[in-house]
Amino acid sequence: MKFRFAVINVVAVLTLASFLTFCGDSDDEAVTAPETSSVSTPSSTSPPPDTTAPSVPDTTAAPTSASAATINFDCVDPGSANTQRGAREPLSDSSPREDVPSALDNRFDESFDPVVDPSGIKTGGPPPEGIPTIDVPCYVAANEVEYLSDTSPVMAVEINGDARAFPLGIMTAHELVNDNIGGVPVTVSYCPLCNSGVVYDRRVADRVLDFGTSGSLYQSSLVMYDRQTQSLWTHFNGQAVVGHLEREQLDFFPTQIASWKQWQQANPDGVVLSRETGYYRPESYVRNPYTGYESGSGLLSSGFQSEEIDDRLPTKERVIGISFAGGGAIAVRHQYLRDNGVAHFSLESEEGTDVPLVAFNISGTNSALDTEVIDQGLDVGSSAVFSAEAAGQQLMFEPNEDDPATFIDTSTGSTWNIFGRAVAGELEGEQLEPVVFLDTFWFAWSTFAKGTDIFPNE
Repeated sequence: MKFRFAVINVVAVLTLASFLTFCGDSDDEAVTAPETSSVSTPSSTSPPPDTTAPSVPDTTAAPTSASAATINFDCVDPGSANTQRGAREPLSDSSPREDVPSALDNRFDESFDPVVDPSGIKTGGPPPEGIPTIDVPCYVAANEVEYLSDTSPVMAVEINGDARAFPLGIMTAHELVNDNIGGVPVTVSYCPLCNSGVVYDRRVADRVLDFGTSGSLYQSSLVMYDRQTQSLWTHFNGQAVVGHLEREQLDFFPTQIASWKQWQQANPDGVVLSRETGYYRPESYVRNPYTGYESGSGLLSSGFQSEEIDDRLPTKERVIGISFAGGGAIAVRHQYLRDNGVAHFSLESEEGTDVPLVAFNISGTNSALDTEVIDQGLDVGSSAVFSAEAAGQQLMFEPNEDDPATFIDTSTGSTWNIFGRAVAGELEGEQLEPVVFLDTFWFAWSTFAKGTDIFPNE
């Protein structure tokens, strides 16, 4: 099974500029971002990119050239790499810079055969690395973290048994982290405007890439650049859309946004991305520069969106999006999942068979895009998607009335947590196969997954 995944509004530019300064430096006061603006729907001017999801990478294969994972606990001085502005050179454990035309410098270069209309890629205000990528991530043992509340949202990543949490307060301010997890070179990415977290395998096209923020957006979604060829890549589906590597596709690792309490209980020996980034004041990472974006009905700016938005659902409704390579795509309505805790559905695979899936949601996780202080934000819960098969049988799940943080399968009565692990009962120790999904806004999912099904279809 494979998973694939013209004038800018002045208010939006000011908001993104505030994004760079809301944390301030060690001597300056933080700046509060303006509230988001209401928007209208622009007309379509360019075709969407390929929306098929990438295959889940083979984690047993050795990295092409990047070194095996080592966890950096030296948070005293993470170095100057995290603070460099402007296009950066490749990391030492990645492939070297190539002498090819740069889409970062000129996306209209005549040698390119772009996947999308380059005019649909809009500057967001900041220059390349103006939103600074974390290239020297430092970690703290889970049992030593005191600054996260029980409901703080974190991106949960586990590769080859290496479990790490990435607080959204940090990810909103930096958007990209280049690292090795479980011996695999990866980029952890969070796009605040489309509210989606993804994890890419950096190995592609016989290279080990590393990524930086370009300062541009495509359909209101983060655009990255690789430092080897300076091709431009869309965050949402991990595809190179303009430049030397255009049409190359990154593979995704499953990730989910969970609460700090949920993640820590499931991963007591895991590690957490440190606030000591060398860039912003550590205490500033509790703040949200996009105050009110979660509850606002409009986009940050209509100027960032050149595609018409599918009007079957409200623009900013939260959905859980899943797509299979060569198969189907579906958006599970977040409110339905919040109301019911469990959603059973199926999705057509590349082979034409229906794959039974299950989505979970439990309360207790704040939105990172609601109130100015993240830990006071709207409770949007934690969501996850898995194959509904385990131990050779298809399972049906329901919320556990005795413990609202878990689920019961009706076949064996076993208890399962939000990470798909059986924690009690006949199947204790079993793990549901995680499925790559995006916990995102409808406008983003429907733009990149044209014609998506909706569940429930009411």
